[in-house]
Amino acid sequence: MASLRHHRREMLDTTQGETAPPKDEPRGCLFALSQPPLMIFLAVIGCLLLMASLHDLLML
Repeated sequence: MASLRHHRREMLDTTQGETAPPKDEPRGCLFALSQPPLMIFLAVIGCLLLMASLHDLLML
């Protein structure tokens, strides 16, 4: 049990190091999907596709 306590203290240490993370770090796809305008656009396109497919399936 003594070794687990030692590791727990290391995991809870949230102090920042002296080196800052690089500013020009590339951002991935999940960052782009978290943007509200993009999500609104994708939701509108998805709703239009859903309505068109339901119209084709049920009305025609």
